Amino acid sequence: MSLYTMQKFLFQLNREPEVQRRFAEDRAALLAEYALEPEEYEAMFHGDIGKLYVLGCNGQLLMHFAPLLGMPWADYLQAMRDGVQKHGPVRAGVYAMTTATNEKIAGV
Repeated sequence: MSLYTMQKFLFQLNREPEVQRRFAEDRAALLAEYALEPEEYEAMFHGDIGKLYVLGCNGQLLMHFAPLLGMPWADYLQAMRDGVQKHGPVRAGVYAMTTATNEKIAGV
C-alpha cells in the first residue's frame, strides 16, 4: 500500500488549483502520475471517501476532498462510517482501528 502517495495526492489536490482542474478534466491521466495500487487508484478515481478512510487516508485530507466531490459534511462523515462497515477496519495510518473501536464506529 502507498499511503504516503495517496495522502500526497490528496494534499496536492486540496491545495493546488491546477491539480484540481486536471482532476476535473481527466482524472485518469492525473492519477496515472502517482504510484498507486489498483485498489487505491479505484478509490481515488471514484471519490470513495469510505474506502480511502479504510485504506488509512487522514481525515483532515479527506474532509477537504469531499467538497471537491460535491459531498456535504454529513455525507462525508457517513461515508467514513459506511466505509468501515463495507470494507472493515481502518488498515493503516493514524486511524488504524482495534476491533473494539471498529465495532463502536460501525454500530455493531
